[in-house]
Amino acid sequence: MKLIETVVVQPTPFCNINCRYCYLPDRNVTTVIEQSTVAVLFSKLFGTNWVGSSLTVIWHAGEPLVVPISFYREAFAAIEALRPADVQIQHSFQTNGMLITPAWCEFFKEWQVNVGVSIDGPKHLHDAQRVTRSGRGTFDRSIAGVRRLREHRVPFHVISVLSEKALESPRDLLEFYRSERIDHICFNVEESEGDHVSLLFKSGDLQNRYKAFLGEFWKLSRQGGDLRFVREIDGMLPRVMRPDGTRMSNAQVQPFGMLNVDCRGNVSTFSPELLGLKNPDYDNFIIGNVKTDSFEDMRRSPALAKMTRDIQAGVDACRNGCEYFSVCGGGAPVNKMAENKSFNSGRTSFCSLTQIVPVDLILDAMERFQDAVEMIDIPHDRLLSAQSDSAGSRVALPG
Repeated sequence: MKLIETVVVQPTPFCNINCRYCYLPDRNVTTVIEQSTVAVLFSKLFGTNWVGSSLTVIWHAGEPLVVPISFYREAFAAIEALRPADVQIQHSFQTNGMLITPAWCEFFKEWQVNVGVSIDGPKHLHDAQRVTRSGRGTFDRSIAGVRRLREHRVPFHVISVLSEKALESPRDLLEFYRSERIDHICFNVEESEGDHVSLLFKSGDLQNRYKAFLGEFWKLSRQGGDLRFVREIDGMLPRVMRPDGTRMSNAQVQPFGMLNVDCRGNVSTFSPELLGLKNPDYDNFIIGNVKTDSFEDMRRSPALAKMTRDIQAGVDACRNGCEYFSVCGGGAPVNKMAENKSFNSGRTSFCSLTQIVPVDLILDAMERFQDAVEMIDIPHDRLLSAQSDSAGSRVALPG
């Protein structure tokens, strides 16, 4: 069994805004996870041999900052007291940024929290989708939070959801990031999950449109040199360029590759977005509760057995039918369920965007580089030597 590297903890399902593309079903529920639930979760988890030398704890699946700092101080201290000496913990928050204050910034720095801010680019793009419950835009308060992080020297990244208009605006997005000195960027294409059906996925030629967007954004961003990380490219490069014989790992298709715990202590695994979704065929994707079940009990649960069987059948379908399997490892189960209505299925539109498009762009760039090298007549053996010295890896071609 793969060691658990990531635990997603839902401090509360409640969110203070109402994004038009949100898939979370319980975002009006104000329940907060109890400190005793946090303590029993990590006590039982650290009592197993399922955790490696590092563990990322992501506080997400609602807006985490609606819960006060005092809650996290108590929770983090309890986790730290339970932490084995040979395990390092990285706490992460994904927030809409609206509630960030100087006190939050000091807390982030004190615990070296990894902070992600959800902001969809300049005001006209952001406010079209990320709105309050009364329908008003949230850009001004979100960007104030970003600026506060920067003012207090708190490192952060942003996640921008790309909707219809954003796909037509790579320059606008880049100019926005540069103007706000945002240099770590992640894109999520608006997708179908839970009850939300993406209109983008119903539109024609989305893969080519996204490839044009990402290719243009990548080209423009490299011209300035001030963007340090674009997840869709920089995160894919280690998968394409990796040591010969290295197997691709996909935590989302492995039981307990990711552990997801809701505010009531219910546990799911595989894709974190499954937490809170409903499907009676799989017991609503719940394999147990940390307050009543051991992790061994969860490993033997009928729901886990059924999900594992069907998800692995879907991985086999990808392995046998997709030439990009070597850089993907079987896709995202939650997207297979949302788009194909079955775990036991292959490629999705989500795969085409998040896996195929970046790989094709990288391979296209490598081919152009090779052509340029041949034009200036660098001997092939010297080129291979230079690539080996600089990368220590080889291209893992699709298939």
